[in-house]
This record gives sequence, C-alpha cells and structure tokens, in this order.
Amino acid sequence: MSLSLTEAAKLSNDILLQGVVETIAKDSPVLQQLPFIEIVGNGLTYNKENVLPTIDFYDVGDTWAESTPTFSQVTAILKIMGGDADVDNFLKVTRSNIQDLEAAVIELKAKALRHKFEETFIYGDSATSPKQFDGIKKLINTASASDRVIAMGATGATLTLTKIDELIDAVKGGKPHLLLMSRRSRRKIKQLTRAAGFNLESDRNEFGMMLEWYNGIPIGVSDWALDTHTLSGSLETATTGGANSTIYAVSLGEGALCGLTAPGHLTVEPVGALETKDASRTRIKWYCSLALFSQVKAAALIGIQN
Repeated sequence: MSLSLTEAAKLSNDILLQGVVETIAKDSPVLQQLPFIEIVGNGLTYNKENVLPTIDFYDVGDTWAESTPTFSQVTAILKIMGGDADVDNFLKVTRSNIQDLEAAVIELKAKALRHKFEETFIYGDSATSPKQFDGIKKLINTASASDRVIAMGATGATLTLTKIDELIDAVKGGKPHLLLMSRRSRRKIKQLTRAAGFNLESDRNEFGMMLEWYNGIPIGVSDWALDTHTLSGSLETATTGGANSTIYAVSLGEGALCGLTAPGHLTVEPVGALETKDASRTRIKWYCSLALFSQVKAAALIGIQN
C-alpha cells in the first residue's frame, strides 16, 4: 500500500519528525500528492508496461490470435539524501529565550531537503550523477521521440490551450493527477484562460494554501522547473542555454508514478554532542527513489516559449 509523506507522518509519535514533514510538504506540490511505497532492500525491480495486448472479435471456428503486453524491466535503486544540522550549544543556551534556535536550524535544513528533492524529482539523472535517482524528465525521456513527448515546434513556440489538452490526452487510463510547471508557464495558462473567457478553478488545500486547477487537474508550480531548455528537431537537447519551458502531466499511485522509500520514510535522528566542537548535531536523512510503472501514465509538453 502506498501513502503520501504527510499521511505516513501521522502514524508517528515523533513530534519533531511530524514538524519536519509538514515543513517540507507545505510548499511542495509534489510531496503533497506523491504516494510512496515502502520497500525492503536497496531497490525495486519491476516490469514497466509499454504496450497493451490486443483484443479482437471472432466467428465460430476461427483461429484465435495470441497477443501479450510488452514490458521493460527496470530497477529503481534507493538513494541516500539528507544532511546534518549543527547548533552551537552556547547560542542554543543564550538565545533560546528569543526563539528555539535548534528548531529554526532544523526547519531550514528540512527546507533544503525539500528543494533538493523537488529539483531531483524533475532533473535527476543517475547516468550523469550516480548518487541521484532518475527524475520525471529522464523517466519520460524528453530527448527521444514518442507519443508521450509533445513539442510546441521544432525549436519551440508559444503555448496554446489546444496543446495543453493534447498533453492531458497523452496520459492514458484517466486524467493525470498533476500538471507540474514553472511559474512562467502558469502565468501563460492564466493569460490564455482569461482570453478564452474563463478562469482557473481555485481553492485552498489541507495546508491552507491556494491551489489552482485546469480542467479539474491540479496545477503544481515548482521553482526548480527551468525556463531555459533548448530544443532541436522537436526534442530537448539541454536544460540550459535556451528559452523553453516544459509542462509535465503525471498520474500518481501504484501502477503509475510513485515514490519509493525505505520503511519509516524520512528520519530525523539526534546525533548528539560533537567531540571536536561545543555543538549538538541532528541528522535528517531519507532513503528514497522514484518509479514510473507505466509509460502511458506520464507525458511532457516541451518547447514552451514566453
């Protein structure tokens, strides 16, 4: 069974851990919705669905044709992410009457972890950085032609609502659960919808933050989604040096896009007093990865120019 990070944190009695999880999920459209599967071991090998089997009609006495789905075997390895937060004991004692310095430092470390996860969620590439897990850009493979990679043009073009609808239709088996994009792309969508005579739906989420929907699909804005991608021949060739954005449409859950984590999810571990300096250390660590169980559950609209 898969659980979101915030739901998993509710099962813990560790108040510090719950506070860290709330901190990293509050501003993250990814961590608010992405479910995680707990796995035992250092990775998960799974069959990624590529093509469904065929079904046909037959007359009496016909010879039946056999067809099977095609799969690709993929292994997602858990990666280690985290960091240490050191708090000077003198400052902790003399300044805690102003605010809890240790809690503030841990909160900043938790935010840094969120930033790193969101950046890796999009751009992670274990081929160039073996310590990372592969992000959705690599899992969708926007550098190769497929019906899940939709281009605005050979080198990019202005976004249209028609192309957004085409992106949504590229995700099979129901509407995607999330449209992930940069702030610039969201501004353009809002401009397009106003020009078409309607506005995006909006409401507050469980954290009290405003969330917007397009065609009933939540819009997630990531500060790590770049507007500098380059295209050639309707395929992405680099993430820097250009002026293009990408919008990702993903279905979430088992059988679609899902996070992987070791039992216990994220850990906040008091290391204690340090030997070489008068300070105490807290370690935030997470053994995590990302798996796309079916290629038809994620798509990308590339080449979006301002």
